[in-house]
Parts: sequence; C-alpha cells; structure tokens
Amino acid sequence: MDLRRLDNLTERTPPLAIVIPLALVVLITVADAVSPSDVFLSPMLVVAPALTASFAGPWRTAAIAVVAVGAQAFVAFVTQGSGTVARAWQLVALIVLSVLLVFFSYIRDRRSRQLSRVRLVSETAQRVLLRPPPQYVGPLRIAWLYLTAEDDTQIGGDLFAVTRRRPATSRVIIGDVRGKGLPAIAEASAVLGAFRETARFCDTLPELAEALEARVSLDMDEVAESQEDPGEHFTTALLLELPDGDSGPVLMASCGHPAPLVIGSDGQVTATSCTAPSPPLGSGFLPAVGVHADEISYGDGDTLLLYTDGLIEARSRQGIFYPLVERVATFPPALTPEALLRHLRQDLLHHTGGRLSDDAALLAITRTVQGQGAGASHGADLM
Repeated sequence: MDLRRLDNLTERTPPLAIVIPLALVVLITVADAVSPSDVFLSPMLVVAPALTASFAGPWRTAAIAVVAVGAQAFVAFVTQGSGTVARAWQLVALIVLSVLLVFFSYIRDRRSRQLSRVRLVSETAQRVLLRPPPQYVGPLRIAWLYLTAEDDTQIGGDLFAVTRRRPATSRVIIGDVRGKGLPAIAEASAVLGAFRETARFCDTLPELAEALEARVSLDMDEVAESQEDPGEHFTTALLLELPDGDSGPVLMASCGHPAPLVIGSDGQVTATSCTAPSPPLGSGFLPAVGVHADEISYGDGDTLLLYTDGLIEARSRQGIFYPLVERVATFPPALTPEALLRHLRQDLLHHTGGRLSDDAALLAITRTVQGQGAGASHGADLM
C-alpha cells in the first residue's frame, strides 16, 4: 500500500454516491415548499449530511451540510409568515447537527488513516520477519498465505521459511508458536533466525531439529514474556528436506506439528503422517525423545500443502472443523500453488462464515518439471 494514498481513504468515494444526498435535499425542499403551511418537512434535510457522513469524509460532508442549510434557509424565505419562529429553530438545529456530523466524520477519517498506517506497518513487519520465499526456489514453485484471526493485524505467531542447502537441496520449516500477540511474534522471530542460521550446516533433519531445540531453548529465556504469559513457551514445527530431482528421498520431521498434504498432478490428495512425531521445540523434551524423519512420495508436478493448526481447527457456525482433505479433493486438478491457496482461502472463509478463531499460515510447494524453475533459483540461494 502506498503511504501517499492513506490521507484520503474515505474521500475516495464514487462521484455518483454524492448525487443521492443532493437529490434528497432537492426533493425535501420542493416538497416542503409546496406542502400546506402547517406541515414542516424541512427538518428531514438533516438526512442528507447524515447519509453523506456514513460513506464520505469531512469535506464532502461539510459541502452537503452547507447545501442542506441553504435549502432550509430558502424554504424559510419562501414560506415567510408561516411558522417563522419554528423555521428559525429548525435552521439552528440543522446547523448544530451538521457541525456535529462534520466533526464525527473528521474523527472517523482520522482513525481510519491511523488504522491504515497500523496495517501497513504490520504488513511490513510481517515481510521483514517472515521474509516470504520467492516464487521459485530451485525446482520448487512456492506460494504462501497468512490469515489472521484479528481484523486489524497482519502478523501473529505462525511462521514459515524456505532456504537452499547445497548441493541441490531445499529445506523448509513451518511452525506455530504457543500464544498470541507481541510475545508470540518475538518467539517466532527467534525460531526463524535459528532456522536460517543452522539449516545450511546440519547434515540431516534430526540434527537440524536438535540444533533448533538447543538454540530456541537458549533464546527463549531472552524473548519469552514470562510475566505477561507465564505458561509454557514452545513452538510446534515441521521440517522438510526436498532434494532436487532424483538426488534423494523427500524427508520430513515433525516436532508436534501437523503433517502436510500431497496433492498429485492428477488431483489425488494424500494425507501424510509422521510415524514418530517429536515434542515441540523449546519444550525441553526433544533431546530425550529424539527426532525421526519420514519419507514422502513427492514427484514432478506434485504439490505439498503445509499448514498450521489454525486451518484444520477452524470451525463453522455449527462447530464443525474444516475438513481439509475432503475439501481439497473437490478442487480442480493441476492448480498452481497460487490458485490452490486462492481456492482454499475462499472455501475456508465460506466454511467459517468469514472469521477465524486462530491465525493460519499456508505454504504450497509444487515440484516443477526439471528446468522450469531454474532461471529463478539463483536469487533464492541467497535467502
């Protein structure tokens, strides 16, 4: 969003919308002028500025208010001798109400600009923290989506990242920090920082998970808000290793996080599972239990759908959880990652009635036919 356009958000009103209050002023004025002397319709003129204030800013509201006051004065002039005192008080009341309407419109416009700036800062912070992956990383085509439960925020405790590990391997993390608000954002930042530092140097996924556990446990003492959030501090995470082509199997390791879906190039949906999931990062139990990596069947043209539990725990108004596998199976086959996430977002919001109870992060990764994404992979190596 462009900062230069934030100052006139409410003023960008369709020109035809102003015609309605102007037409009301003309209609009420004519009706009052031709009505019997004991009928007073001009007090209804306040409807015009009130209607304008509902969709326009203070300047247009003031303009319509001036027109309405002028119309009230015109009616009083035309009907001289007919309720002169009443007409005068009607004019005073209209002026007072118009001033109040312009003032309230100004306050609403100011708060709207402040909210727009907050959203802009939130979106910028999300991009700095998450550092969303490019469209191509090696042979992988990637799309992401972040849905927040709070209307006025763009960021929460869900996280994801994709990094390139030579030779010819990509590694992915998606996770969900326990808690909400600023403490959760700080903890998500610590997990992402640890992943980006260690993902390139650990030889195996179990080693990577153990390194993340060690780093996150140390960092949690510094970033966790123990006074505001005295409960446990941990992060569920799913780690994946995606070699290019046939250079090795696709591996995943779960630290208390839901396993992804594999959507075949023919539209067939397969729900993967972790045979021995490990405890979440930062819980302190992972070193004792260890980490197990599972293989995933994932070929050219297939798509991995990674998600946080805000997706599968989203409820309808009747309390029904979102049936992810069943719903994705009804989508058209061979969707691009971007189209898949668009379909999923629309279907999810339709299921929940437009509101979520928790944040949801989604990552769609399609393995392209070898060579299709190579031209865009060099910049991704620097992530």
